[in-house]
Amino acid sequence: MLKAFKYRLYPTREQARKMSDTLWLCSILYNRCLAARRDAWQNGRKTITKFDQMAALPELKRQDERFHRVHSQVLQDVVKRLDRAFQAFFRRVKAGEKPGYPRFRSARRCDSFTYPQAPSGCQSQGNKLVLSKIGTVKVKLHRPIQGKVKTVTVRQQADGWYASFACEVKPSVLPASEEVVGVDLGLENFDITSDGEVFENPRHLRRAERNLKRLQRQVCRREKGGNRRKKAVKQLAKAHLHVANQRKDNAHKIARALVNRYGYIFGEDLNVKGMVHNRHLAGAIHDAGWGVFLGILPGKAEEAGRYVGAEEPYRSSQECSDCGEHVPKPLAQRWHSCPRCGLSIHRDVNAARNILKRGLKRLGRVA
Repeated sequence: MLKAFKYRLYPTREQARKMSDTLWLCSILYNRCLAARRDAWQNGRKTITKFDQMAALPELKRQDERFHRVHSQVLQDVVKRLDRAFQAFFRRVKAGEKPGYPRFRSARRCDSFTYPQAPSGCQSQGNKLVLSKIGTVKVKLHRPIQGKVKTVTVRQQADGWYASFACEVKPSVLPASEEVVGVDLGLENFDITSDGEVFENPRHLRRAERNLKRLQRQVCRREKGGNRRKKAVKQLAKAHLHVANQRKDNAHKIARALVNRYGYIFGEDLNVKGMVHNRHLAGAIHDAGWGVFLGILPGKAEEAGRYVGAEEPYRSSQECSDCGEHVPKPLAQRWHSCPRCGLSIHRDVNAARNILKRGLKRLGRVA
């Protein structure tokens, strides 16, 4: 399986300039290739493939010497990225979704470039990373790189430069476990399991809101185009990135705790993108980071040899998990009391138990 290892880079001023220049040239190539595909279709109903555009790269480099400053395989990866954007566009059209035609990218929207065939063009030498056309960059190896390196992606974030190594590793399978659990995501608590274990919702955005508002006011007061405004924008971006990292760290810790203990994990099949259309709950849902957690949990489970199932959440909190009686209750009512069997538990624990029962039933097991 592929596993990513992310490390902080400490480039010199000249190396940082070269990496920024690479991003700028990648955005130019992306836009040229997108324009060529669009014009070919509009003018002659002709389709240009990624292979056609990759074959034209040597001629492009002869016509525009600026592209000699970028490694050839990095340029090829830009063409592949555009092709993936078109594939996603056609998939959405076929599925009847909102298509979203690929857009032109400014330099600010291009924040990474990839060496797709490492170690070609990119080699790790101790605490140094040798990048073709850029130089030998210092890297902070806070943990060892495992497996065989397949690709290396250099990314610029608000707080600096990072390198992500996509490595082919053997799954670290945990000892078999027959323990089962249902998980109900919420806003009062991040999630509650069918065993009654509670993982709190840290509300990172709510805690940082006062500081973010202050930094946003500073940006608004600065004159556009000035250095002080650029500095204020960078400080605001760092603050938002810190919140995002906190949210991701919380999701990783909760997912790891569940995977280490349970062999079968059943969660809700939530349409998070649809749920955030509710303007009353959108901010709280984004702050909780359900989408981040639901993206992390299957990956950790696959590596550990665990099973993760997504079950239909419909009426999971309205049905009694003991007798199946329909007990309607508003969202503000946080306690489930069944008039039929007398079960009295927290509504989220009741929902988690229903999720568990549905998951076991689908697998042909008895709850």
